[in-house]
Formats: sequence, C-alpha cells, structure tokens
Amino acid sequence: MLTPSLEDYLEELCRHLDCHGTVRPKDIALKLGVSMPSVTRALRRLADMGMIAYRSRSDLLLTEEGRIAGDYLVSRNHALCKFLRAIGCDVCIEDQAEAMEHYLMPETIDRIELLTQFLQDNENKTRFRDFCNGASNIVST
Repeated sequence: MLTPSLEDYLEELCRHLDCHGTVRPKDIALKLGVSMPSVTRALRRLADMGMIAYRSRSDLLLTEEGRIAGDYLVSRNHALCKFLRAIGCDVCIEDQAEAMEHYLMPETIDRIELLTQFLQDNENKTRFRDFCNGASNIVST
C-alpha cells in the first residue's frame, strides 16, 4: 500500500515524465525538496511494490501498475485544485490540495469532481458566489 509520502514520490515521478520524457532521482529530490538518500529509499520501496523499474544511476521507468497509480494521483491532485478554485479559494491552492488528497477516499474525490462540474455552470457559480457573499458575515465571526 502506498503511504502519503510514496504517493508524493510517484505523483511527482509521473508529472516529470509527462513533462520531460525522462526522470532521474535528482529531479525528484529537487522538486520535492528532499535529500538524495530519501529519494533512493522511496524509489527502492516503489520498485519493491512493482510501481517502477529502478536501477542506480539510470533513468526511472514506470511499470504499467505504476503508470495507472501515478496517473490517478496526478488527476486526483488536479481535481482538488480545480475544486478549490471553483469554490473561490485563491490562497495556496496547491498546498491545500496536497493536504487534502492523501486523506480522501476515491469515492469522495469522485463526488468532488461532480460538484466541481456542477459549479462550472455559470448560473450555479453565480448563485454559489452570492450565497458565499451573504454567508461571509457568519463564517468570519
């Protein structure tokens, strides 16, 4: 089972591969702001789980299982960021999505995606914004 920390490594690995075509452990360390020994430990664990093909001093490769899991992690993060924007959050969107994503069940993410789609309709978005503006006195006290 992937821990929240391993999810972060796999998610970043997928993002980097999608953007650059290759990924090295150093790329992951720089992006996540962690030490190379931490990356090495995480990559070994992901390899043991069958998520990646990992050999020291070579590019990282995703297995089919790793690609499926990684794509889900990337899309989950995207869905939560989109949701936070849809409800009018504009501060630290990525940090908030990161904090939420590891603790929500897939069914909850599915419902959040549906609610986000619902709020994308301009009439619903306007009604929600008006509701929030009317409720702001209640929320801030």
